[in-house]
Amino acid sequence: MKILLPALSPTMETGNLVKWLVKEGQTVNSGDIIAEIETDKATMELESPDDGIIEKIVISEGTENIPVNDLIAVLKVEDEEIIEEEISSPEVVSIKEETDKSQKTNITVSNGSVLNEQTETNSNWTEVEITMREALNQAIEEEMTKDEDIFLLGEEVAEYDGAYKVTQGLLDKFGPKRVLDTPISEHGFTGLAIGAAMSGLKPICEFMTFNFSLQAIDQIVNSAAKTLYMSGGEINVPVVFRGPNGAAARVAAQHSQCFISWFSHIPGLIVVAPSNARDAKGLLKTSIRNPNPVIFLEHELLYKEKSKVPQETDFLIPIGKGNLITEGNDVTIIGFSMSVQRILKSLPEINKLNIKPDIIDLRTIKPLDEDLIYQSVKKTNRVVIVEDGFGNTSFGSHLSYLIQSNCFDYLDSEIVKVSGKDVPMPYAENLEALALPTTDEIISAIKKVTYKE
Repeated sequence: MKILLPALSPTMETGNLVKWLVKEGQTVNSGDIIAEIETDKATMELESPDDGIIEKIVISEGTENIPVNDLIAVLKVEDEEIIEEEISSPEVVSIKEETDKSQKTNITVSNGSVLNEQTETNSNWTEVEITMREALNQAIEEEMTKDEDIFLLGEEVAEYDGAYKVTQGLLDKFGPKRVLDTPISEHGFTGLAIGAAMSGLKPICEFMTFNFSLQAIDQIVNSAAKTLYMSGGEINVPVVFRGPNGAAARVAAQHSQCFISWFSHIPGLIVVAPSNARDAKGLLKTSIRNPNPVIFLEHELLYKEKSKVPQETDFLIPIGKGNLITEGNDVTIIGFSMSVQRILKSLPEINKLNIKPDIIDLRTIKPLDEDLIYQSVKKTNRVVIVEDGFGNTSFGSHLSYLIQSNCFDYLDSEIVKVSGKDVPMPYAENLEALALPTTDEIISAIKKVTYKE
């Protein structure tokens, strides 16, 4: 049995192995204290997960900055054969070895994220202009071809090619055992996906819209998000929940909600929200390869958005890395998903003001690229945050708190947030447009922080 370094606090990313309280060959019982682990909060005791014999101590005491989920020891339990590959399997290869082999580092952190430090561009790649819908389809097809443990399930993903045609053609290629139409029961097929993930498979679970994810919220919050932590790092849940999020066009209040703030509130979930086709492909591929639950939030109105997308199967975009779209010195404008397109639509008016902005596309909401944000704010000294979701207790509110906590001395103005209005989404087209961030509101916010009003 592998003994992995567990996440002993909600914010723990690495730990220090202070002291071993056992030796190789020593018999231990389940619950015995076998080591002292120093976290970011305190020094805590590590218990034996089962009865057995300490077969191998892999990490010596005094070792610092051990990533969560790294192998630290091997326990020989009754009727279990301990062989060399238990210690040296690819799953537990050291970070240095992995880096030497592929120039890619995987760091598993306690909030359920894996940061893949890998370049996003390659001069030899072939790039083709395609829609986000096509980019997502490519990502799923490439990863399913690469890994037979990956399967797709959801309402109308197979015979109908998906409600938004993201899964078009996948049934024909992979067959009904790997592309599954489900009953109209989000609670049921979400539980199926989570159970399959716990058993070693890698499901991609599509919600026809994330509005329907509320039917399965207990499964996501209490089963998917928390199992790694509650199992002491023993059980991963490698599942991707994907589908459209936010306000589409005239689908009214019950089908126009943005769930970015909702899911970012839950420890153990990765939250991804791409704004264009290129990012959608690279981030979805990385999400599928991630050993933890990922909430992948697409926007229906972006499915037709086109951009140049690499056609290579090794194209990945790292989770936890934002994108600086434009560079300037006057103001930092931060957005994600559809709000990025609203910011870019406002850019001609921004230029008329002779204002040169840093425009940041967060891409990943959790984990957040705080370094990119703080570097920009320390340069521009002014911040505008744009988001489609309700303004009350929004993600932008949390982001404002982070910025003022870490960059207070650099701010020359208050932080201004432009968000959706605190009303159920109207059905009428003119009222719907007013309920979402407008170009005039974005420009007004920029004028306010730059004192051009």
